[in-house]
Amino acid sequence: MNVSIPGRGQPRAALYIALIAALSAVPVHAQSGKTGDERLETINVISTGTRAGNRSDTDTAAPVDVIGKDAIEATGALETGKLLQKLAPSFNFPTNFVSDGTDLVWPATLRGLGPDQVLVLVNGKRRHQQSLVNVQQTIGRGSAGTDINSIPIASIERIEVLRDGASAQYGSDAIAGVINIILKDQTDHTDVGIEIGQTYAGDGDQYHGSLNTGFKLGEEGFLNLTLDYTKRLETNRAGPDSLRVDPPRVTQRLGEADMEGKQLWINSEIPLAGGKLYAFGGISKREGNSSGFFRSAGDGRTIPQLYPNGFLPILLTTTDDRSLAVGYRHAINDAWSWDFSVNRGWNQFEFASEGTANVSYYYEPKPGGGIYGETPTSAQDGTLRFKQTTANFDLKGSVDWGIGAEPLYLAFGSEWRRDGYQIIAGDPVSYQYGRTNDPGIEIRNAAGGIAAAGIQGFPGFTPGTEIDASRRSFGIYVDAESYVTRNLLIGAAGRFEDYSDFGTNSTGKLSLRYNFTDTFSLRGTVSKGFRAPSVQQQFFSQVSTNLNANGVLTDTITARQGSPAALAFGIKPLKEESSNNYSLGFVWKPSQQFSLTADLYQISIDDRIVFSSAIGPEAGSENCTDPTVCPIALLLRPLNVGQATFFTNAVDTKTRGLDIVGEYVTELQSGARLGFSAALDFNKTEVLRVNSPSSVLPSSVLFAREQVTLIEEGQPRQRVTLGTNFHTGPWHTDLAFNYYGSVSGEGFTPGLKQKWGGKWLTDLSVSYNVTDDLRLTLGGNNIFDVYPDKWESTGPDQNPFPYLGFKYGWETLPFGLNGGYYYARVAYRF
Repeated sequence: MNVSIPGRGQPRAALYIALIAALSAVPVHAQSGKTGDERLETINVISTGTRAGNRSDTDTAAPVDVIGKDAIEATGALETGKLLQKLAPSFNFPTNFVSDGTDLVWPATLRGLGPDQVLVLVNGKRRHQQSLVNVQQTIGRGSAGTDINSIPIASIERIEVLRDGASAQYGSDAIAGVINIILKDQTDHTDVGIEIGQTYAGDGDQYHGSLNTGFKLGEEGFLNLTLDYTKRLETNRAGPDSLRVDPPRVTQRLGEADMEGKQLWINSEIPLAGGKLYAFGGISKREGNSSGFFRSAGDGRTIPQLYPNGFLPILLTTTDDRSLAVGYRHAINDAWSWDFSVNRGWNQFEFASEGTANVSYYYEPKPGGGIYGETPTSAQDGTLRFKQTTANFDLKGSVDWGIGAEPLYLAFGSEWRRDGYQIIAGDPVSYQYGRTNDPGIEIRNAAGGIAAAGIQGFPGFTPGTEIDASRRSFGIYVDAESYVTRNLLIGAAGRFEDYSDFGTNSTGKLSLRYNFTDTFSLRGTVSKGFRAPSVQQQFFSQVSTNLNANGVLTDTITARQGSPAALAFGIKPLKEESSNNYSLGFVWKPSQQFSLTADLYQISIDDRIVFSSAIGPEAGSENCTDPTVCPIALLLRPLNVGQATFFTNAVDTKTRGLDIVGEYVTELQSGARLGFSAALDFNKTEVLRVNSPSSVLPSSVLFAREQVTLIEEGQPRQRVTLGTNFHTGPWHTDLAFNYYGSVSGEGFTPGLKQKWGGKWLTDLSVSYNVTDDLRLTLGGNNIFDVYPDKWESTGPDQNPFPYLGFKYGWETLPFGLNGGYYYARVAYRF
């Protein structure tokens, strides 16, 4: 395939001309969570949120979104996270930059909560979390969620999103809901896809290839295989830096990082001894290239002899993800079956730096006089690993209990899980203070100050931060559901779990649905949930370089639970989060072609685990020795850092919201299919209380106002997706309008809240079936080239970022700052 991509200045006109030509031949259509075929044939029997095997997405007591294959393909998304962001308005997937490892693994959230408060399943089995902890000023700060992009889109049959608390059904992490990714099992053909694209600005080139194929294993078995490759070049929307360089020039990389990803996934099943032996899982490896903050000439972290004009340290990151689930299920009789499985997940995240330096190495005094005058300019900074092994035994079936209008559906089960976390130190040069790492030696930088230890950009993990620890848990559950009358559905679930580190927890859920007519129903749920502190939060520690409140680069320690630093500040061991979830809604489905649902919800979380503010010394405490005047400064000095951070159960929050989903699809007399969809999510999170366990740290210092703003206003409170789709003959067209509500942040400008207004983004794609097996697609995302609002220019003393090249904001942008993107795709089936 030969596709010409226009150069800078040409893509927008070329895209419009091509789309106008295509649209002149066919009416427009937009994405919907279900295609016309799927809705008309009513095949959406779901497996998430219910143990009954005969419920559709509009028949349940809790809201469930079903995203089918055609909707997935119509988005033009190359990553599962971006796909969900376009199709599930309650899902948020913000783009990050200058945020260390979070530049490569973006946080995924549901209903405005945290990445670790949504549970991800694959084929109904728990998916392991990532090893990376989000410790920068980004959405999900302090959490380690699931790397949802490690699952390639080409392997996915459909996605079920349960928008309801489900800890009693699935265990820890399901406070906000559950995302269940169902893998393909087809064996009839091979699908090959090739896609290339570029932003309107002429950068961010993307090259993607995928292959999905299936093989029959005997008469009833199958093996489905997916190969996926993605190459994404960086985007940069930085403006000139007028504050640190003269004449002004671009000094930063502000945009999506370079990324190359390779993935291999399988899904398989074979009959064995009257049952089914199954296995699924995959290998995913992605490599990223991003940057830290620019170090200017004259800064104490810059070596003039190496970088006379300053330098931008480069951060190289690699995430390696592997999983394999093996299980066996067997029918006991026509009504009952059991399922036993073991699921092993492993995630590794490696850091490396280049184009940088260890200032203390360069200026270290040399025996006999002078300085060494040399330093490595690259290093391995260390590795994070997360390992999870889960064993499940599930028994489900139904009994004719003679009470209701249908059998009583029952499920019982148990789960054993082991979570392990490991930190491996980097090269000595990545963290050492001089070659001997002796703080007693005075090493002065070029500016006359004490030289910084470690490599610039991302100081490595030290032997003191190394750890290899684990914890175990065991849980049992019971779940029951039935129509106790012709119109009243009642469901109940209970779960008990025992953790080796913090003890036991019990949760429960009650679900109700009443069908007033064949077309109108009310539904609601009440549940108590929990989330266990992750092993990442318990065992992570680090020394990193961040901006302090004055915009100065400062070394910051993240103190591990139970460490001397944490104990000195009075930080208590983590305990579980507890939640109360309520939902009430209706379902109106007057025909097979039309459905409308609306659900109100409230999620209250007590003892929510957060990552504290960066706690620095008291103002003017440089020479203070009085513990009653400067207790924080005196605690920080022996640590040889300027700031400290902790994980702590410091916050109670309440989230209220409303989800509305409507769909209409019809077949016209001409044989064409026309569909419309609308999905809206309105939510608001409030921090009800900030409680400090420390006698040294007031609550306003432990979790300052800028961190409250990140939780309350960092994610859009309004998300709207409107779409229409039209399919006639060989033409298939999708049009979608996505609204992202306003977000605010003050993490880098404490006391000065920045607000970035809500924006509408428009996506359009047109496909033509050249033959039954060959489809060509031309499309564009954000076709009107919408950008976030710019930073407020209130003066460099109050807000330096617009003068440092930060044009469009930073910490909370829900749709990034790439602007428009266009692409061409070829799909071939044989």
